[in-house]
This record gives sequence, C-alpha cells and structure tokens, in this order.
Amino acid sequence: MLSRGVSTAIRAIQKNQRITYHAITSGPSTAFHCQMKQRVQKSWKYWKIRIVTSTKNNNHGKQRGLLGFCLAFSIFKSAQQDEEEAQSAEDRIVLLLKRAKLNIIRGELEDADHILHQAIRLAHQSNNTQAIIYTYDMMANIAFLRGQLSNAEKLFKAAMSYLLGSGVEQDDNAVIEMSLKLASIYGEQNQHELAVHGFEFCIESLESKVEKQKTIENEVLSVEEKANTRLLLGMCLDSYARYLLDKQQLEAAENMYKKSLQISQEVQGESHPQTVVLMNDLATVLDLLGRHSDAYEYVKHAMELARQTSHPELHVVLNNMAGILLHQGHFPQAEQLYQEALSLAKSKGDADTVHQVQEGLQEMTRRKSAA
Repeated sequence: MLSRGVSTAIRAIQKNQRITYHAITSGPSTAFHCQMKQRVQKSWKYWKIRIVTSTKNNNHGKQRGLLGFCLAFSIFKSAQQDEEEAQSAEDRIVLLLKRAKLNIIRGELEDADHILHQAIRLAHQSNNTQAIIYTYDMMANIAFLRGQLSNAEKLFKAAMSYLLGSGVEQDDNAVIEMSLKLASIYGEQNQHELAVHGFEFCIESLESKVEKQKTIENEVLSVEEKANTRLLLGMCLDSYARYLLDKQQLEAAENMYKKSLQISQEVQGESHPQTVVLMNDLATVLDLLGRHSDAYEYVKHAMELARQTSHPELHVVLNNMAGILLHQGHFPQAEQLYQEALSLAKSKGDADTVHQVQEGLQEMTRRKSAA
C-alpha cells in the first residue's frame, strides 16, 4: 500500500498535474534519544548506496543516473577552465551543481541553496528533465538539513513527480529513497499515520523487489545493483526502527533493527561502520526492554569492532555500553567507560555526547547513594 504522501505525487503524475515548486532516566538508558532529524542523519551516514533509475521499458540493468552528465566536469579543474567549457545550458547547469556540492561539503547550505535556485531556473528553461529531478532532490536535501521541513516535502514531491513522469516505476530505488525521506519528514512533523504508511511502503516495496531480483541472472542485473537494493532496504528498516524507538514501540523497533543488521552484515560486512552502529542501536533497544544481558552482548561486540576499526563514533558506543553496565549495577566498569567516552567526545567536539555522558555520571552517583 502506498503512503498518502507518496501516492499524492503519483496521482498528480497520472492526472498530468505537475508538483512544482540517551539522557538516563529511572528506567533503562535512553542515551541515543535525540531529535528525529539528528537520528535520521546518523541513520543514513554510513549506508553507501548508489541510487540509479531504470526506464519503464527496461527495469533489468540498463540503468541511467539521475544526472549522468554531471561527470562532464572534473572536480580538479579550475573555475576558469570550467567557465570556458560551460558553453551549453547543460554545461552551465553542471557547473552550478558542482559549485553547490562544494558549498554543501563546506557546510555553506544557504550559499548552496542560492546556487541551486539558479540551476533549477536554467533546467526549466532548457527543459532538462534529468537536471530538474537532480536539482530538486538536492534542494530538498538542503531544506531538510536546514529544518525547513514543509519546503523539503514540497521539493521531494516535485522531484518525485518529474521522476515518475519520465517513466520510472514506483518501486524504483530513487523513488523509494525520496519516499523514505518524506516518511522521515512526516515523522519529524508528528504526522504519525503518514510516517508509518511511508516507512511501510518503502519496506514492503523493497522486500518484494529483493525477492524478484533473486530470480534475475547476474548478466541481466548486476550483483552491485542487487546489493544496492538490499542496502536501501536496510536503510529503510534502520530509519523505521529509529522512528519506532522514538515512539517507544520497542518490540517493533527490535525487529526492524535485527533485519537491518542482518542486511548490513551480509552485504557490507561485520566490521563495516554501519554494522557497528546498528549493533549499538539494537543494544539500546534491548536495554530499554530490560534485557540487559542481551544488550550487553551486542554492545560489547560493537565496542570491540569499533576499537579494531577506529570507528569515528567509538565514544558513542562506549557511552552506551557504560549505560548498560550501569543498569546491571557494574558501577566501576561503567565509570571507566564513561570517562573514556567523555575524553573522546570532548576531543571530537561532540557536545551532545558530552552532555549525555555527564548525565550518565550523575545518574551513577545517585544510584550509588541510593544503594
């Protein structure tokens, strides 16, 4: 069943209507509970998925990128060289998109958005559908990062309407990715029914697609593309799990995390950064369910892998493990890990984790006094 937000965009196409423009509580640890947008961004951080689209008449392997002509410019060329080569409208769009991407990398989102507005005008003027889709998608992502959720919703729907209008199927990975972002926006806006429908649409569509792709020969659909679909499913499961965790639907969140973890382990490997994050998150859910021993096993393995691989969020894992040990009454071990997590968080400038560790230490002091 399609989510209402997704089906609105799809129906618009069918009718030829363009859409344009964990604080510690008295119960288990909730150290991973932060704002929905932050959780979603972390959820997607380590999923490495190459999103391509398929034409309606050829869904098996003959994919085209949303904006294949973006490769026309080398990132190593100077601005002057780019200006000299940017003769056609398409070239000028690519140049603008490249500049916008560089601004995004630098964290200059307002400047990037200004450049993208120039790009979208030029894309419309030149009737370049691929450029319109790609630019709307970039604009939507920036709006989401800036907390402009209503604008992000409109932009994602606009990108999706052009994408579907170009003959792309409803279960195309690019459509699913946009649908996932819409579901996350609805979750942030507390539109629970729309969020749930959106997440379930993404998951059900991809589960069906994965099963179908198992029957397709690798010569027709590459192993990489099959893996990309599974990874996108893993990302959807992960995002839905985080949403369910926020709503305290812990058993459902556990189920989603386990499915996502299995995909990450099988496709990306046991020591992949995303696998470590999922183990840690699953441990959080189990801890909240009062299954501290099970939680400890997952977070212990996550910590071991994080140390071995110099995971950039080792301090987050250490903080979570300390909270779980705290709930088991192992105060000395918990304090040691809290202190290590605090030192690493400060060195990385992670103010959120510093605050969470400090709250954990305060809770431990209270528990010691009450013992």
